[in-house]
Amino acid sequence: MPHLLHIDSSVQGENSVSRRLTARAAAAWRAAYPDGTVTYRDLGKEPLPHIVPSTVHSGAVPAADRTPAQAASWALSEQVVAEVEAADTVLLGLPVYNFGAPSSVKTWVDHLIAVGLSIDPETHEGLLGGRDFVVVAARGGGYAPGTPREGWDHAEQWLPHGVAMTGLTPRFITAELTLAKVNPAMAELIPLAEKSLSAAEQSIDALWPASALA
Repeated sequence: MPHLLHIDSSVQGENSVSRRLTARAAAAWRAAYPDGTVTYRDLGKEPLPHIVPSTVHSGAVPAADRTPAQAASWALSEQVVAEVEAADTVLLGLPVYNFGAPSSVKTWVDHLIAVGLSIDPETHEGLLGGRDFVVVAARGGGYAPGTPREGWDHAEQWLPHGVAMTGLTPRFITAELTLAKVNPAMAELIPLAEKSLSAAEQSIDALWPASALA
């Protein structure tokens, strides 16, 4: 039975563009796979605890010798990896905060990279490959080639490298200039923002066309 792992990370609530787009994508997935199941994780509302000095080597410590903090941290890593393992499709909402990914997404990746769970301890091969990893990104500014801030979006640049050791390969659908309607200084960019959002919505609608899968 097909299974979707749907992850949001925005802290903007109803004002979040990435949340609206992942909701659209999840609805499209459900339409294509009416018998499928969904696991939902909200990193924006319930972020995972950061890896800290007391938990950084949890996986390298024998289970019987782990401190309570190490045991709890490793259990979270097991849960995070298990959620990905159970999914045929992983859907991640990725906003851009201060030119990078939310710290909650970085922490999710830190828990996901776990030797013995997502990485083979002998071959170092990633164990989570073969899944469709769809990343719906939203960024308030414009960082496309030729723009003044080309290359400033470090979220989309970082994520493929961040998860590479696990075998996951993200594919991106991006809406940009999302702040144009709320920032008066960007008012002249509203048509470009609407065009970008429409293109993202069209790409989402084409991900899992229900008629083609019926």
